[in-house]
Amino acid sequence: MKALVYKGDGQCALEERPIPKIQDPTDAIVKVVYTTICGTDTHILHGDVPTCTPGRILGHEGVGIVHETGPGVAGFKKGDRVLINCITSCATCTYCRRGMYSHCVRGGWILGNTIDGTQAEYVRIPLADSGLHHAPPGVDEKALVMLSDAIPTGHECGVLNAKVQPGSTVAIVGAGPVGLAALLTSKLYSPSLIIVIDQDPSRLKVAQKFGAHHTINSAETSPEEAVLKLTDNIGCDAVLEAVGIAATLELAQDIVAPGGTIANVGVHGKSCSLKIEKLWSANISLTTRLVDTVTTPMLLRLCEAGTLRPGDLITHEFAFTDMVNAYTTFKAAAKHEALKVLITV
Repeated sequence: MKALVYKGDGQCALEERPIPKIQDPTDAIVKVVYTTICGTDTHILHGDVPTCTPGRILGHEGVGIVHETGPGVAGFKKGDRVLINCITSCATCTYCRRGMYSHCVRGGWILGNTIDGTQAEYVRIPLADSGLHHAPPGVDEKALVMLSDAIPTGHECGVLNAKVQPGSTVAIVGAGPVGLAALLTSKLYSPSLIIVIDQDPSRLKVAQKFGAHHTINSAETSPEEAVLKLTDNIGCDAVLEAVGIAATLELAQDIVAPGGTIANVGVHGKSCSLKIEKLWSANISLTTRLVDTVTTPMLLRLCEAGTLRPGDLITHEFAFTDMVNAYTTFKAAAKHEALKVLITV
């Protein structure tokens, strides 16, 4: 089969690899139909994820068809069309029982990280009964790919961790795919104000289309001054940092209101400053999280009902044989006005 392999030093390439085989009774082999590229994949290429070593097949998102199941798989059979979870979970360990599937002692984020991932024609899914979801009939399977990771990440790491609720004022720093996913899912909780901050005019236009009340181009104006002006010099109750660099986390600390919550969503590869001299008396909470995908079943129901439209995040489509160009486009997102790129396998 063809697979996209991490080569180290910022490089990836298509290679021929053997079709994976069942290793444990709870495994399933899935023929991938659609996959995509995540910002975390580019962090791997930058060397920010040391657990992923050269030779690994990348990718942790996708929709496919069950090709084979181990004797311990009860909920899926050959031919089932499925959504692949980016997180692998046993559903029984101490962390899973607390809803922290990302810290499962037998799984967590392993696909495309410590085991071969979904940017291939076939992928082995460990613990398949909890690692797969049946694709709802009638729902666009291209759109479903966004529910492997981007949508639940924006929802869980951003919206839920920031405690967005009816009447909240919300600032989202970063209008990339996950920041926009947080925008889409924050609307489910009826905040009174949503402000989106970015330097890319095309992404800010998308944020307006998705329902942001205000957008701020941080390359043209001081985002701190603009947010304070929009909030009567108070700041926002919920600040979602969805970039993953020191400057944006520091900005989040400057625009959070007393009693507010900063939700770190971005993947950070370097240390950041904590402005504790400013925050120590302000009743601020700072949360971190790796997506657990515990809300994926609910998000699937919203997609089935038409309430949530994750396909709106897709801007480009590529054939699997053109994966290297897909990465080039995704990494130069501003130039190509790219959000999520869909790969047809």
